[in-house]
Amino acid sequence: MIPAMAGMLFFLPSARANDSASGFFSGYYLRDLCASDEKGHEKVKGGHTACQSYIAGVIDYHKLLKSLNGAPAIDICVPNTVPMRDLQVMVYAYLAKNAQHSDFVAAPAVTLALYDYFPCKVSKKRKR
Repeated sequence: MIPAMAGMLFFLPSARANDSASGFFSGYYLRDLCASDEKGHEKVKGGHTACQSYIAGVIDYHKLLKSLNGAPAIDICVPNTVPMRDLQVMVYAYLAKNAQHSDFVAAPAVTLALYDYFPCKVSKKRKR
């Protein structure tokens, strides 16, 4: 099992130059897509749409795992009432401060960014 997983890591893209060519969004690429200028205008044409769609996909997948009784290692509870623009700003700020995610798949960084704001409350079970 471990050799197979190690072999799979070999095939993960690692170059920044064309991160989206294989469906791979790196933290670096997502940060660029989510960026805005001083006036709030997107720096990459269509970037906000792509950024927000990626974030929504991460949240949707997280909810799917939970609905199937999967146990995400990092559990986020993003309210449905939070505007996507706000989530974009949160994720961008996290990526801008955490360059260690630049060359890796962006999904874990999105989860960590959202966890800063929306960790699930741990329910305390009554002791009997």
